[in-house]
Amino acid sequence: MDRYDARMRLSSVPNWDLFANLARREVRGRYKGSFLGLVWTLVIPLVMMVTYTVVFSVLWKVAVLPHYWLFLLIGIGFWAFFGGGFTAGATSLVSNAGLITKVSFPRAILPISALTSQAITMLIMLGLMTPFAIVLTPGNPWVLLLLPVVMLGIVMIVVGFSLAMSVLNVFFRDAEHIAGALLIPWFFITPIIYTLDSLPQLRGHLWAYRLLEYGNIATPYVLALQDLFYFGRVPRLVVMVYVLGVGALVLAGGYALFTRLQRNLAVEL
Repeated sequence: MDRYDARMRLSSVPNWDLFANLARREVRGRYKGSFLGLVWTLVIPLVMMVTYTVVFSVLWKVAVLPHYWLFLLIGIGFWAFFGGGFTAGATSLVSNAGLITKVSFPRAILPISALTSQAITMLIMLGLMTPFAIVLTPGNPWVLLLLPVVMLGIVMIVVGFSLAMSVLNVFFRDAEHIAGALLIPWFFITPIIYTLDSLPQLRGHLWAYRLLEYGNIATPYVLALQDLFYFGRVPRLVVMVYVLGVGALVLAGGYALFTRLQRNLAVEL
């Protein structure tokens, strides 16, 4: 009887409160029993930043960008949210199968709330980078006022992919493993540890340059953040249109796919 009452109370919770409770559970569950808690959200990105800085600017000495660590941190911060959105979203429905089969609520809350810890990581990293960007960027620091616009595009594309991955993984359980494998090469073909202009193989091959710039859906988002935080300039109009337009399309597509397939979730789970 107590379990039934608990389910009834949960089903009667307003959607926003339910989202907040699930997001809180996601963060607490991930770092439960940890001494450092949320500090761990920064450990892996910072370790990656230090590693790549040592390898490419000290040992190998191929990085010629000033303040290379800041350049790295911008892309790694984005990837923590973008790549993490794939993995967190993919497992969000499967790991909450019991809740889905027993309680009535908007299922999309689960993959969106699963992004909470990744979003916190990115927000903390952006907060840490902002004062360094203001001091170190050669351009105009006031361009950082455009950050909310770029973040809107990033949130849309990450939520869209998360919704799609969450529902696809229910019907095809290999989806999360395929996504995890693809994220490895995807990271390296995204200009996070280098600039596109620094690739000698692209010189004289404009089609290859444009393919990496716009064919890789993650690249314009990284370029927009690099323009704001590292170069201190307004991103090109085509980049801003891409960031917002593609973000909206991915969000709409992910939500449409989720809505279409969610009716059979309880059966599949």
